[in-house]
Amino acid sequence: MTGSESGWEPVIGLEIHVQLKTRTKMFCRCETGFGEPENTRTCPVCLAHPGALPVANRAAVDWTVKLGLALGCEIAERAQFHRKNYFYFDLPKGYQISQYDEPLCRAGRFDVPCADGDLEVGIVRAHLEEDAAKTVHVGGAGGRIVGAGRSLVDFNRGGTPLVEIVTKPDLRSADDARRFLQILRQTIVELGISDAEMEKGTLRCDANISVRKVGEAGFRTRWELKNMNSFSFIGRGIDAAVREQIALHEAGEEVVQQTYDYDADRDALTPHRTKEEAEDYRYFPEPDLVPVAPEAALVARLRAELPEPPGVRIRRLEGELDFATAFDLVTTGRDRLYEAVAAAGAEARAAANVIMNQLARAGVDPGVVVPSELAKLVEARDRIPRAAFDEAIAHTGDEGFSADPYLEQEQVSDTASLEPVIEAVLDANPDQVAAYKGGKEGLLGFFVGQVMKETGGTANPKLVGDLLRRRLQA
Repeated sequence: MTGSESGWEPVIGLEIHVQLKTRTKMFCRCETGFGEPENTRTCPVCLAHPGALPVANRAAVDWTVKLGLALGCEIAERAQFHRKNYFYFDLPKGYQISQYDEPLCRAGRFDVPCADGDLEVGIVRAHLEEDAAKTVHVGGAGGRIVGAGRSLVDFNRGGTPLVEIVTKPDLRSADDARRFLQILRQTIVELGISDAEMEKGTLRCDANISVRKVGEAGFRTRWELKNMNSFSFIGRGIDAAVREQIALHEAGEEVVQQTYDYDADRDALTPHRTKEEAEDYRYFPEPDLVPVAPEAALVARLRAELPEPPGVRIRRLEGELDFATAFDLVTTGRDRLYEAVAAAGAEARAAANVIMNQLARAGVDPGVVVPSELAKLVEARDRIPRAAFDEAIAHTGDEGFSADPYLEQEQVSDTASLEPVIEAVLDANPDQVAAYKGGKEGLLGFFVGQVMKETGGTANPKLVGDLLRRRLQA
């Protein structure tokens, strides 16, 4: 039962961390990189050796401004770095260089297309900071700190440029949150500033969740869910938190502000620590860095470089397909290939189905596919053997790929050629024929399979099914 069905309304805000793919770290010249040997991308600055001083990464500043513009934010004329003080073993300085009350980007608005209209999500801020090191928990439950035998720290990630995006609590369901994150991720990827891959940790999300009675004003005590690493887990974690908070309220118990991890295997929340407030971090301006003042000309140039937003493309494609298909095409980065294939002559819905199903299953990069060749395959999909079609799709990303050799493998659609094969298959399987005539019509698939086997997969399966059905009913 959802919150709204029980008279309760979820109130959800998100904090999204985006790791920028700059060549070097935020405040030093160590190269960034995923999957390098542990503790090999470090220097005195990112390891906080005495006397080492930070220098801000210009590209990271520019990219943060560009992201802020894509989020509809106001760009600050003056932004200040601050020290965020807390002690943890993945933070060698004992503080994180972040931004507090003078961020680069604030007061934005991001529209998320939904089937029944647009959902407007307010953006409180998007600020630039350095990432912490990566802690690897050994033992325990699924690599989490709870129950771990020991923890190891890899400082390669420490100091990597990180943008934190904070939304207003405008989301009202796990589905809203998932949809927002999918559109946001695609926006970030298309800006070229991050790979935004949750499985690699370059996109991470925390969710602040509370519930209130439908129609109630104000907010109740919230929980924070940390470190969820897939869209599915984010949705499930939010649903779990909503469920538990409703149960506590209805039992008359207190909801204590708390931070949780979500255990997907158990579909349960694990208490992490008490949630800190801003005063706990004792922010103060970073004395070793000057304020950042983006020039008006820079902001104008970056605004002119913004690509067409994913949401706009969803609305355009929705008219010729449907909302769900348009949303999936855009948020997986396949919509431009779809448009090119349709423009090359393929039927629109057939092109979308092939791209979202067979091509996606084959793991082919849509960016390397020649649209005109794929259009030929889409148009001929019912005329060539399924095995040949699948093989062709798997090779569409190959350099110099041509659909022509596969198009020559026409399916056998000649009734006169197929009827003797069908008779032979039925004669060889009298028990199955009797069972089919006795009511087990599911055996039709067995007969089709046998005919396809006898013809080496070249028969038209739809025609085979029709001929078999007619023959068995005679």
